[in-house]
Amino acid sequence: QVQLVESGGGLVQPGGSLRLSCAASVSILSLYVTGWYRHVPGNQRELVATISGLGTTNYADAVKGRFIISRDNAKNTVTLQMNSLQPEDTAVYFCYGRGVARSEYWGQGTQVTVSS
Repeated sequence: QVQLVESGGGLVQPGGSLRLSCAASVSILSLYVTGWYRHVPGNQRELVATISGLGTTNYADAVKGRFIISRDNAKNTVTLQMNSLQPEDTAVYFCYGRGVARSEYWGQGTQVTVSS
């Protein structure tokens, strides 16, 4: 069973930065796509960014130019660097992975709060 464990959430002021990390319990090379989603109560979970095993990235329009996703295959980690954070970025952020046979895995989530 694949486990994804997030870390790095917290409280930050508008304009600040946070770095989220996701550690996988298996070789991340077995996950064709990894990424981050976020959820605000009352809304649907939404895509933030994904990165493929070949390094191809995809970002939601709302975070383009501010967030950077990366993965370290040697350390089995996926990282989301979040810059110029705004109150509307406040959400629970979930790490995501997709493996063989379209299997999907989710982390437990980490809270990010942007507030002055």
